[in-house]
This record gives sequence, structure tokens and C-alpha cells, in this order.
Amino acid sequence: MSRQQAMGHHATTPQRDDMAAQGMRAEVRGGTDAGGGATGALPTSTPPAGGQASDAPPRPGLDVTAVLPYASSRASTRTRGLRAWMMTAPVDVAALLAPLLISLQYWRGTLAMAGLTVAIFAAGGLYRARRHVSILDELPSLCGRLLASAAVITIVAALRHDSAEYVGGFARGVIIAAGLVIVGRVFSREFATIARKRRWVEHNAIIIGSGPIAVELARLLRRYPQYGLRFVGCVDSTPPQVSAALPLIGTLDQLEPLVRMVECDVLLIADPSCPELTLMEVLRQPRSASCDLWAVPRLWGSRSHGDHIGAIPIVKVGDITLSGPRWALKRASDILFAATALLLLSPVLLLCAVATLLDGGPGIFFYQERIGRHGKPFHIIKFRSMRPVDEHESQTNWSIAHDQRVGPIGRFMRRTSLDELPQLWNILRGDMSVVGPRPERPYFVEKFSAEYPNYAMRHRVAVGLTGLAQVSGLRGDTPISDRARFDNYYIENWSLWLDAKVLIRTVAEVFRAGGR
Repeated sequence: MSRQQAMGHHATTPQRDDMAAQGMRAEVRGGTDAGGGATGALPTSTPPAGGQASDAPPRPGLDVTAVLPYASSRASTRTRGLRAWMMTAPVDVAALLAPLLISLQYWRGTLAMAGLTVAIFAAGGLYRARRHVSILDELPSLCGRLLASAAVITIVAALRHDSAEYVGGFARGVIIAAGLVIVGRVFSREFATIARKRRWVEHNAIIIGSGPIAVELARLLRRYPQYGLRFVGCVDSTPPQVSAALPLIGTLDQLEPLVRMVECDVLLIADPSCPELTLMEVLRQPRSASCDLWAVPRLWGSRSHGDHIGAIPIVKVGDITLSGPRWALKRASDILFAATALLLLSPVLLLCAVATLLDGGPGIFFYQERIGRHGKPFHIIKFRSMRPVDEHESQTNWSIAHDQRVGPIGRFMRRTSLDELPQLWNILRGDMSVVGPRPERPYFVEKFSAEYPNYAMRHRVAVGLTGLAQVSGLRGDTPISDRARFDNYYIENWSLWLDAKVLIRTVAEVFRAGGR
């Protein structure tokens, strides 16, 4: 029987947790929040049997509190997939569409109001999870965005309908919808708080760090379930000085298997004893990157505009990988762009095909193996600008910018990037994206991954027809480390507007003939 199963019968309810805590207080100084059960941990770093604190006496002058995990509730194991927007977004949409129950006269404006408001709420972060849930905290932002959305739709309605009676009736419906949104938020926030307190909804959290801030965070999570996080242990690069304070379930390099073992959903960074570069390399691993990431600011005593747990400010770290709804949105935009571009540029593609045929004879297209998302190989399609001597030259020749075999037509197509237009078909197939890291050959991917630690991380997304590194002047013989840094910055700061900016700069580069 595993340790988690053996302890699970003794800590399935808050009442039993309190009984276990009372027993712990007799053995650990200052033990006001000791927990009952324990979770699975690596054999080399598990706490002593029975979940008790170490027998070693605490260091003089320190008030040590043993903060141990408790077993998850049955309800929380079934609700792990729930996210904040799943509750708030449907309530908002229902409230915004409520005026249709009164009258269908203004249905176009009501639907437009609902769509715009949800979009503005999402852009303003009103559907993101918060640890400290309070309608009063989000009320100013809520009212401001409702007012902005209502103003835009009402102005459009006034311009389309030259009738004060029509605009007045529509405005009344807007006011009703806005009021219902606020009322709906009050009830949804209250329900969320109750669900967390009763442990119907909670997500497993690992604290990265083992110092005083980590100890205090663990104590707060253990004592106040309304934050919706169940503390399951901590990891750090080095063991804590006071081993009885926190259960060290593993070291930082063991975070990946630990996330899977304890079914972790949230990672809390609390001043770990390792360089930030080392920490980011670990957090970029697939399982760690799938967790929500929160961090205590380094200057946490200063004013913070983020969230907080108790009196400790925390900030939500943006997603460091593209997955879930964000990836679906990017993929949808890629399909729309590629299909439209293929249709509009079909005459240009035909002219390029004829020019390639006249320049070098049969064999219009050039196929070459490249490495795509998650390291999967695919064959890229380009207009042929020259013929390689053999396959080895094709795979290992870094640049052909000054190769004498490139004819005048091929050189022009390369300088204007017209040779890359067939890659629109790669985008439709899902091999590539419109914007992303440069697709590279397997030989160079293996070489650069061994030489530059951050290079392999760029394959978290699909490679792109264009990219931030390329439009920033990093083409041809430029430092690979700089390219990898730009690619990883793009991935970790992705937005549709960033894609739009890269595309605009790409068009400018093409008109300047800034290709190779």
C-alpha cells in the first residue's frame, strides 16, 4: 500500500485534519496549522513515517511550524478540470442576452453588445483565475468595461437608426443587461468562495522554494481553503535549513515527474535558491509548462497590483507555452490567413511557377525535411532557386546566398521571399504557422540544441512562414543565440496583435527586398 493510500483514510475531511493538527501541536513548537495526511513523494525525500516532523530539535531562536499536506477531497478530484471562466463567462453571456426575453426588437444590437463585452472582459483579464475572490476588487474594472462596450454599441445604434425612441429603448435594454452582469458576478463569486471553502473545488499546488516566504505561503494555503489551492509539498534546488518546516518532496530537477505524480495544477514560486535561468529551463518543460504559474515578487514588500494570498502579494505569470484555447485561436487565424492568401495570391504563384520553370527547367518545387512543433519532422515546400549537388549538401549547407548556381530569377525570388509562398500549403496542413520560429533542418537543430541551451525550447510551437527574429534583422549569418532568444520571447508573449505586428513588418521587409 502506498503512503498516500495509507494516510488517505485519516485526512479526508477538515474535521479530521483539525484532530491531526491538535496532535501535532504537542510535538512541534508553534504548530498551529499542522496537517493530517501526506501525499506521494520521491523515496529519497519523503518526510519521516506517519507524516510527523523530524525528530531533530529545531534550531535555537526559531519558531518552527510543521506544515503538512492533507488528502484531497472526493469532490475536488472530479472538479480538477474546472477553470474560472467556465463559471463566469456563461453567467455573463446569459445576463447580456437577458433583454431578448423582454423584446426581440433590438436583437442585433443585443448580440453585438454581448460579443463585444465578452471580448473586452477577456482582454481585461476578467475571466482569469484569482486567488483572492472579491466582487469589490473587480467592480471598478467591470463597470468601466461595461460602460465602454455599451457606449460603442449605443453610438452605432444611434447612427443606424435616426429615432430617439429606438435608441432610448435599446439603451434601457443595455442598462438592464449591465446590471444583471454585476448581479451575476456577485452570485458567481460568492458560489466560488463557498465551493472553495467546502473543498468542492481545489487544485493541487507545489511551492518552488523552501525559505520563510514559502513556509508562510504553505501555512496560509493550509489554513484558508478559500484560496482554492491544496498545498502538496515544496521543491527547491537545495534542502531547506529547517527540514521540519516544510515537506521537501523533491529537488527542482525532479519537478517534471513530481507534477505528474501529485497531479499538480498550480506552481507557486516563492524565492527559490537557484538562478532564474535555471528555474526557467525547468518551468519550460512540458508538464511544468502546463501548470498555472504564480510568483511572489522579489520586492514583495512594495506595492503590488496583482493578486494576493493573505498579505503576501502574488502575480500571475503569463503562459510560457502556447496550448489550449490560445493555441486554438492561433491555429484558426493561421487557417483563415493561409486560405485567403492562397486565393488572392494565386496569380502571383502561377507567375512564380512559370518563372522557375523557365529559369531551371522541370522541377518547380523544392522539398526539404525540417523540424516542426514538438520536434516532429515534416517536408517544407518552396519554389526551387537552385539544384543541390546531393542530399548531403541539401541538409548541411548553411547558406546559398552567394552561390553562383543561383540564377537571376531565383535570386530575385529569394530576395523578395517569393520562393516561400508555397509554404502557405504547409500552413493549411498544420505543419507550420504564419508566424513562428524559423524552420530548420534536422542536422542544424541537433547541432544548435547541443550548443545553445534555449534553442530546443523554440519548438514549443509550430515553425513559421515569418517570425519575430527574422523581421528583427536576424536572418542569414546572425548569432543563433540571439535568434533563439527572440523566438522564445515570441512564444512567451504571444498575442494576435504580436502576430499582426510581425506580418506588417514582414510586408515592409519584402518591399525593401530585405531577403537573402
